Amino acid sequence: MAAATAQKINERFQSFVHGLNDRYEPHVRQHLAKVYMVLGSTAAATTVGALCQMRGFLDLGVLAAVATLFLVLGLHFYKDNGKNYRTRLTMLYAFGFLSGQTMGPLLAYVSHINPAIIITALTGTFVTFLSLSLAALLAEQGKYLFLGGILVSVVNTMALLSLFNMLFQSYVVQVTQLYVGVFVMAAFIVYDTQNIVQKCRHGNRDVVQHALDLFFDVLSMFRRLLIILTQKEERKQNERRRRN
Repeated sequence: MAAATAQKINERFQSFVHGLNDRYEPHVRQHLAKVYMVLGSTAAATTVGALCQMRGFLDLGVLAAVATLFLVLGLHFYKDNGKNYRTRLTMLYAFGFLSGQTMGPLLAYVSHINPAIIITALTGTFVTFLSLSLAALLAEQGKYLFLGGILVSVVNTMALLSLFNMLFQSYVVQVTQLYVGVFVMAAFIVYDTQNIVQKCRHGNRDVVQHALDLFFDVLSMFRRLLIILTQKEERKQNERRRRN
């Protein structure tokens, strides 16, 4: 029984691999592999940065937030010229590490409420990213590229609402933005995946920038899931205290 199940899984996996091989050219597959490897290593740098902050080994505070802004601007204006890959990769890893530093206080607070929330948010983010990436890669080429303009408009609207909400402090607006933000980031994963393929086919093989695009999506989704799950857990704990 177990052997038959393993064989079926292997057959489906081989079918999936052959499907991707037929759909994408070798240079596109190689580019995607590099992008995902850099994305994974950037996420590892983020983990290290968060752990250093939480354990008190290194806490850069506000400096980390300021530095992430400069690094993002630097990566945007310091374009790939074929000779600066290592420099830009170092900048990306530094951005990942410092992003972990800025996430540290939130993670420490969530860990105090319920450490299981972090695992749940990580699992949810990983499964969502994997599923949507596969869906984008297996879908018709360029099918979801129309989402780009819509998503930018939604993000701009959310940014304006955030500014107004700093004055009005509406809980409904805050919660709505969190949930809408999760769906927006999910849509961005699909859009960015197909956009990376499209750019690669047109000669743009900037691994660092493409990994950064996906890293933004993943980190933003993880952060929102953390906050949503933490708020739910806080409500549960408050209800228990009232009952007792």
